[in-house]
Amino acid sequence: MRIARFSIDGNVAFGAVEGDKQDELVLDIIKGIPFTDFELSGTKVPLSKVRLLPPVLPNKVVAYGRNYAEHAKELGNEVPDVPFAFFKPSTSVIGSGDEIQYPSFSQELHHEAELAVVIGRLCREVPRERVADVIFGYTCANDVTARDVQKREKQWARAKGFDTSCPLGPWVETDLDLATASDLTVQLTVNGEQRQLGRTSEMIHSIEDLIVNITEAMTLLPGDVILTGTPAGVGPLNVGDEVAVTIEGIGTLTNKVVKRG
Repeated sequence: MRIARFSIDGNVAFGAVEGDKQDELVLDIIKGIPFTDFELSGTKVPLSKVRLLPPVLPNKVVAYGRNYAEHAKELGNEVPDVPFAFFKPSTSVIGSGDEIQYPSFSQELHHEAELAVVIGRLCREVPRERVADVIFGYTCANDVTARDVQKREKQWARAKGFDTSCPLGPWVETDLDLATASDLTVQLTVNGEQRQLGRTSEMIHSIEDLIVNITEAMTLLPGDVILTGTPAGVGPLNVGDEVAVTIEGIGTLTNKVVKRG
């Protein structure tokens, strides 16, 4: 099931996305929230009539760096022996169709296409054999990075945590099992030109590795998001660019870059 979060007439709701053709998609409004047992209301609205929001509002976004060998190599970094985690704040999250604001303190903004894992239940110290049980679904992400600031400041808080630096969407796909999610095509285009192309099977540390790693240290809550790393091909974004992340079996996350007002 594809579950989207949206607004219409000033109201915010979750809905199940139905249909195959983009211009014919409709939302069946969900009663309540999707992290517990829920029912479909039967009230349907065309996707074209709503504004898509970030599919979840995470308490925290845990991101993993250098999890594809070719990406680590292209930036001159060593491949880490263990998963390498950092955080993006909830205020960095935007949805598909929202604008990425080019930060005033950077002159080198980069795109990073990633598979995002959405957590479905409160969990801590998750054993490897139970990882699938805590996953709600998967969505597309763009770990937008002020590369010059990242290099200059060493700490990544500003470089990767600025407002609008974490586009997520367009929805959460809940029907992918862990084995399938571990071998999906991830691609990114800028103004229609392909920049990144890889597969999640190229990850150094698997989805299981990442969830075991972070839950050894902290509790994850329903709606929290794990970013699993980016394949090679990261590169610059400029004001006016349209950047699109497409992940096999999920959909396409599209955002435009604008000058910060």
